[in-house]
Amino acid sequence: MVSWEYPPVVVGGLGRHVHALATELAAAGHDVVVLSRQPGGSDAATHPTADEVLDGVRVLRVAEDPLHLEFDRDMVAWTLAMGHGMLRAALTRLIPHWRPDVVHAHDWLVAHPAIALADVLEVPLVATIHATEAGRYAGWLSSPLSRQVHSAEWWLARRADTLITCSAAMRAEVAELFEVDPDPIVVLHNGIAQRSWRANAARVRDVRERYAPGDAPVLLYFGRLEYEKGVHDLIAALPRIRRAHRGTRLVVAGTGTAHDQLVAAVETHRVRRSVTFTGHLPDADLAALLRAVDAVVLPSRYEPFGIVALEAAAAGAPLVASTAGGLGEVVVDGETGVSFAPGDVAGLAGAVGRVLADPAAAARRARAARKRLGSAFEWSRIAADTASVYAAASCGGPAELGRPKIPTGNVFGRD
Repeated sequence: MVSWEYPPVVVGGLGRHVHALATELAAAGHDVVVLSRQPGGSDAATHPTADEVLDGVRVLRVAEDPLHLEFDRDMVAWTLAMGHGMLRAALTRLIPHWRPDVVHAHDWLVAHPAIALADVLEVPLVATIHATEAGRYAGWLSSPLSRQVHSAEWWLARRADTLITCSAAMRAEVAELFEVDPDPIVVLHNGIAQRSWRANAARVRDVRERYAPGDAPVLLYFGRLEYEKGVHDLIAALPRIRRAHRGTRLVVAGTGTAHDQLVAAVETHRVRRSVTFTGHLPDADLAALLRAVDAVVLPSRYEPFGIVALEAAAAGAPLVASTAGGLGEVVVDGETGVSFAPGDVAGLAGAVGRVLADPAAAARRARAARKRLGSAFEWSRIAADTASVYAAASCGGPAELGRPKIPTGNVFGRD
């Protein structure tokens, strides 16, 4: 497996996905190597390339090159340098003594090393497309960087011998964007380890008192703070929610580039005293907070899957979620949660109101959501299905592809 993040280097859900999949495959008896990187901003002096076995998985973590590159400022150059480092490490430290049956690439950031390894080793290339640049920006590829990222995604999707997406919505998106047949694309959902989201009653009381003292309703958003996550819609809906349910508070847990805009939105909507930004929370505190709140609200405008919904369900929290992308497959409206259309502020407020007005029904839906995890989102089952994909993959061999044509307007044909 080739991934730009692997614990403890975790940027988003991708790192946790690769870790869970790799360890489950290893537990099932497969020989798994993950090719990843050391933390951003480090170098070979502070974080040299490491080769270790963790939870049955051999992890080769590549040091950053001496070049003064920064991900936020030099994304494409930084990504190319990371890929070069991964390829050198694989060819000098791994391949002389070990040969894989398949190379599995996770997203566009590792397209270069993954494609090169599959070409050189003459083995099948499996690629999981976790999200797309066009999807994140609602179909607009207006900047040179967005067009470059889209081109890398297109190259990986077109070169891969087998494609995987984490939801049916993502399968349709990938097929449309990269002009590939949707039928062979395999949909394998993300999974969840339920035990990691338990919390004792004393800790639950402690975090409730710390972040939202009193008896008024408490809502929680947790995850990355980016525009596509729709947290600004939740803040916009909060005054309406508070008129119907006095004293309602919102806790926002996470970090991201939209933090400052969200703080400004809190001022704009005059709810500064009702919103708490916690930043990143340790897993133990987050697990307790999930058990303490009246509802978890996931207002995404774009969501390839929505692993945070599984985490909330594992903790037993009532769910309110948009129907964006994979969230519509994870949260079943009226059965495992309450849903609303992405970007619909009034619909969001109404959905939250349904949960706060009937706690007993919310608790029943939360129990149903947790029960569903064991049948639909269990990692050992997902790993077994992934192994079957590996076994069925055939090697198409190297392919030289031209650049994709990128429309000047919206790639999804939207206004």
